[in-house]
Amino acid sequence: MFWPSRLTYIRLANYVKREGPALQIIRKIFAVSYSAIIVLFICCGLALIFFAALEVWHGLNPSEALPLRSRFNFILEGIGLLTIAVVALELGQTILEEEVQRKVQVSAPTRVRRFLSRFMVVVVVALSIECLVTVFQVAHEDPARLPQAAAIGIAAGVLLAAWGIFIKLNKSAEELEPEAMAEAKSEDRNMKE
Repeated sequence: MFWPSRLTYIRLANYVKREGPALQIIRKIFAVSYSAIIVLFICCGLALIFFAALEVWHGLNPSEALPLRSRFNFILEGIGLLTIAVVALELGQTILEEEVQRKVQVSAPTRVRRFLSRFMVVVVVALSIECLVTVFQVAHEDPARLPQAAAIGIAAGVLLAAWGIFIKLNKSAEELEPEAMAEAKSEDRNMKE
C-alpha cells in the first residue's frame, strides 16, 4: 500500500495556498453551499422548537380534559422534539464555526478530532435523551417494546466508547504534527476575540 510522504503533503499544501481562479470559485461554491445548509438546519431547528411548544401546550392546556397519561405523553413528545432541535441547531453552529468562519479544510488530526467531537457529543446526548423518553413511553404503553428502547441506549454507549477509542488513537497523530495543534489553538483564540 502506498502512503504519501511528508514532502507530498507539503507540496499539496503549497499548491492549495496558491489559489487560482478556479479554486477560488470552488471555495465560494462550498461557502454558499455550507451557508444554505446552515440556514436549513436553523429553519428545521426552529420548526421543531415550534412543534415541541405545541406538544407541551397540548400537555399543559387546562381547558382540555385529558387523562394524566396523555398529558405525560405530550410532554415527552415535546422533550423528544426539543432534543432533535438541539441536534439540528448544534450541527448548524458547528458547520458555521468550522467550515464558514474558520475556512478550515479538515486535514490536521486536531481539526478532525475537534469537528467529530462536537458532532459526537450532540449525537450521544440526543440518543441518550431519546432512550430515556422512549423507555418512559413504552414502559407504560407496551413493555414488550423495551428491548427496542434499550437498543437506543446501547447504541449511545457504543458510540461513546468508539469516540473515546478514536480520541485515544488520534492523540498519537496529533503529537506528530505539533504545528497543527498550535494553529488550531490559535484559531480558537482568534474566534473568541
